[in-house]
Amino acid sequence: MAYTMAEGRGQLLDDLASGAGQIGLALATLGEAYESLDDHSADRLEEELFRPVQAAYGRAKRTLSEFAARYGLPASIVAEPSQGRPTAAKDSIAHAADALRAADETISALQDSMLPVEVGDLELRAGLSQVRELISPLPGRAREFLRTLGR
Repeated sequence: MAYTMAEGRGQLLDDLASGAGQIGLALATLGEAYESLDDHSADRLEEELFRPVQAAYGRAKRTLSEFAARYGLPASIVAEPSQGRPTAAKDSIAHAADALRAADETISALQDSMLPVEVGDLELRAGLSQVRELISPLPGRAREFLRTLGR
């Protein structure tokens, strides 16, 4: 199926916004978990998961907005995650890990589609790679955190 450069760039922005939204969801659920943990566990959560997710979220949003600006396109809206109903910290952390896996799969599929090569640029591809490098280890860290929580 053929597409114009504008359509391809629009699709790329939408896909990247979806991945960034998933990272934002992970950030929000980790914030929920933080609120219900004891001080020691909350500090560990912040160091091991929250800060790296926050960095990935910022990088994803920056990659999106810079790409849109380079081509005079409106940046796709990344919905700001909202706090949901309170859940157990373990459930929130598991939900964050699921969202991070989904974000990694979304961005990986985007990279594999060759769309960033066909209608993107070097800065975009570098940004996508950086986001994936930041989020790839995090689901495993979340599992490890859950395994040791309360010990």
